[in-house]
Amino acid sequence: MVHNRMLKRLFLWVSGLLALFPLATVSQSTAKYGADFLSGGVDARAMAMGNTHIAFAENASSTYWNPAGLAHLKNPDIGYMHAERFGGIVSFDYAAFAFPVGKKSAFGLAAIRSGVNDIKDTRDAWDFERDTPKPNPENNFRLFSAADYAFYVTYGRKVRENLTLGASGKVIRRKIGPYADAWGYSLDAGAQYRKGRLRLGVNLQDISTMLQTWSINQAEFADYPEYGVPKGGTEMALPVVRLGSGYDLPIGDGGSRFSLGFDLDMAFDGQQKFALSAGSLSLHPRLGAEYQIKQAFALRTGIANFSKNANGDVEVRPMVGLGLMIRQAAIDYVFGDFSGPTAELGNSHMISVRLALERQ
Repeated sequence: MVHNRMLKRLFLWVSGLLALFPLATVSQSTAKYGADFLSGGVDARAMAMGNTHIAFAENASSTYWNPAGLAHLKNPDIGYMHAERFGGIVSFDYAAFAFPVGKKSAFGLAAIRSGVNDIKDTRDAWDFERDTPKPNPENNFRLFSAADYAFYVTYGRKVRENLTLGASGKVIRRKIGPYADAWGYSLDAGAQYRKGRLRLGVNLQDISTMLQTWSINQAEFADYPEYGVPKGGTEMALPVVRLGSGYDLPIGDGGSRFSLGFDLDMAFDGQQKFALSAGSLSLHPRLGAEYQIKQAFALRTGIANFSKNANGDVEVRPMVGLGLMIRQAAIDYVFGDFSGPTAELGNSHMISVRLALERQ
């Protein structure tokens, strides 16, 4: 009965927050993809399981997946992932460090960079008076990078035997060479409930809404009136509700187990072109499974993307992965299509490493 009352309170709390979301749309320009670089996920284990990690997160990657998962830490934990996405066009890096404080709490820090490097600015290579390229135009190219950064400060705490809560403060930095940049701030909040083999989780992403204020370097455009001068402004990324569930089934007495996860993301930004949607609400279901052999080796598969093609038919894109655990270290690998509806951008290989540090 106590657990039922706790779940009821959690449901009412989430429902109350959802009721406030429509109020956040007033007097701001809504950016459908304002934080899209964060939507692909982190940690090769989670991604190989179809990004079904809202209920399973319990290490340093909880800074991203669910801040409540940090409360399960028993030792300091370090994680890192590097990936070349979209056929090598986009470089993606994620690093996190988390450590327990006492028996019920933990803190985490994380950083993400997603960027396109060596973009060519060819404006200086064109002779506007003659309307022709300058001699040896490649000598007048300027290279710049367009990069997005995210920084997390996370806290998780166990409030009941089966219930943990957490929150993340998040700072976003977006920079397009010397031409424009933006800052953004938001808050994530999460909860996890575990009872026996069942796992439940919720992550309210950008619960405060994410405001991004763009600044334009006017001097970079003053000599090129032909191209016009872009304007700055403030954009707002709306909240996303991420619901997660999981089930662990032990196999034998040697520490082997089978895990199954199902997650559902609900976004309120009107991303309807390829997503399963109902009005301005878009739905993103995810499915994943893992077979872990004696806490040493793991096989994983999942579907992180249920989408519609140009004909309106539902498509799924599976992914597969492996995991190798050696003492306190873990090396995880995932292979799949992370390009979403634009399948021609190809598949990607990703590897992440994690190290749990024993406390003396």
